[in-house]
Amino acid sequence: MGTTGWHILRDDTSVTVARHLPARFDLCVTTRIAAPQGVSRTALAQQVRQDLWRAAQRLRGFSPVVRVAGAEGALVIEAGGRCDGATGGAQARIAEVLESPANRRRWLAHAGRRA
Repeated sequence: MGTTGWHILRDDTSVTVARHLPARFDLCVTTRIAAPQGVSRTALAQQVRQDLWRAAQRLRGFSPVVRVAGAEGALVIEAGGRCDGATGGAQARIAEVLESPANRRRWLAHAGRRA
C-alpha cells in the first residue's frame, strides 16, 4: 500500500486500484474507451476511482475497485468494488460515471499528461 492508502496492482496488461486486498467486485460495471497510445493506465484508474468514490460515498460499506486493461486499441474499465451493505441503485450510479462524456474527456486529458 502506498502513502495514499490505496493498493495499486500492476501486471502486463492491467492496473487495479483498490482500497482493500484482495480486490473484490461485488458490484461491477464494464465499459470500453477509445484511448490514444501512451495513456497512463494508472492515472486513468485513479481518476475513475475518484469519481466513483464521489458518486457512491454514501453507500454504506462500499470500497471502490477500478481495473483498467488494454484491449485492441482501446481500454476496458471495470469499476465497482466491495459492498458489505445494500447496493441501493449503486450499479446505475457507477454506469452514469463511466458513460459520462465529460468524465471520459477529463480522464483521458489527465492520463495523457501522465504518460
